[in-house]
Amino acid sequence: MAARAALRRRYWATVPARLRLLRAATLSLAVALAALLLLAGLAASGTWNAVANRDAPRTTSAADLNLALNDMDAQAANLLLSSGNAGKGRLETPYEKAFGFYGDARREIGHDLRTLAVAAQGDRADERTVESLTDNFAEYQERIGRALENDARAGGKAAALSDYRTATDLLQGQLLPEARTLVDSNDQAFGAEYDRARSTLFAQLAAVLNLGVLLLVTLGVLQWYLARRFHRILNPGVLAATVCALLAVLLGTQALAASATHLRVARHDAFDSVVALSRARAIAYDANADESRWLLDPGRREQYGPSFLAKSQKLYGLSDATLSDYDTELARTWQMYETDHDDLEFTGEFRRELDNITFSGERAAAEKTVQAYAVYQRDDRKIRALVAQGKEHEAVEFCMDWQPGTSNAHFGAYMAALGKVTDINRRHFTASVSAGRSEATGVLPWACGLLLVAGALTLLGLRPRLAEFR
Repeated sequence: MAARAALRRRYWATVPARLRLLRAATLSLAVALAALLLLAGLAASGTWNAVANRDAPRTTSAADLNLALNDMDAQAANLLLSSGNAGKGRLETPYEKAFGFYGDARREIGHDLRTLAVAAQGDRADERTVESLTDNFAEYQERIGRALENDARAGGKAAALSDYRTATDLLQGQLLPEARTLVDSNDQAFGAEYDRARSTLFAQLAAVLNLGVLLLVTLGVLQWYLARRFHRILNPGVLAATVCALLAVLLGTQALAASATHLRVARHDAFDSVVALSRARAIAYDANADESRWLLDPGRREQYGPSFLAKSQKLYGLSDATLSDYDTELARTWQMYETDHDDLEFTGEFRRELDNITFSGERAAAEKTVQAYAVYQRDDRKIRALVAQGKEHEAVEFCMDWQPGTSNAHFGAYMAALGKVTDINRRHFTASVSAGRSEATGVLPWACGLLLVAGALTLLGLRPRLAEFR
């Protein structure tokens, strides 16, 4: 009992004891809140660095690899298709363009494999996938190189076609599935990091609100006690400390809430569309390659025709559609969509993008992409019709030429439109990352500074009152 009475006299029974206790509580809460905001800022900054420098780049590198593999194989088919017989009868412009695109794709694949090898370190499954991709790509290049070498000599077309078949089978059976595995693996890892970061941000936001309310209540009690005990309306120092604390709480909560919003926009509104559109581009190049393969290899037309349709369905899926009625169904369902944007009777990557329209100009760009895609699809039917009429040379020229109104020109317009809608989402992803970083590195330090000022003002405000009891 004596010890309890001594403690009570020391910490509460007298006016100085009560003031010192309230001062200690205020300072402790201010320091704790400042430390929490500092840690939250460091964590948020780390999250944004991971998003910008690791999570997004490794996903886009895997998507770029998928695209470049498809492009390289498509250009190899185009080289064989446009080369003539050992250079005689060569379609010069299509051949030169295909040769340039082939080299670009090969260099891109090498760059992406190096990037993914670094990103995979520590993840044994991804490491094995990258190792397998590297080995298979070396074999693929050897096969394609042999095909082009055979094609360059007179009478070597049959041998070149055999080598190309082996290469494209390796691509379809090993390289592309492994590349898609990396896209999915890295995208899922990004999603898991996003979920953890968002959960942490909301937990920190709740803690900041709770500590902030406690700090403001403590300052309010201190102000009330000073007014009641010393018969003054307000203590200037404590009042200024309260204002600083209130601003700090508002800034801190606003910064954490804004960071969570920017993270959602970056991941779901922007990056989900980037991934869907990157898949769409890779599928488009693979389908375009099937068109060239279909012309190049008559013995496999029964394989490449359905393959082209299957990839078209992945882009713009139409239930039970065949190549003969795909265009009609596409036009019908697209007209329904244009009448009512909620009436989407198709599936695929374009549907995924149209379901995730967020940004200014995005819908118009996405719609132009689908319209350009419809033009390219009609070109495919023209190519098949020319072959059916025995006009195979005209079909090859229409497929390979880059003059306005030809298939390649329309495919280029289609890819340009797809690139524009992708760029819109990439720009907003970059802007959200920049804004999120600014909240973490620009706003939260100010909140921490205001809390330290609040603590100092509390000390200054109480100092004259405590001096009266010395």
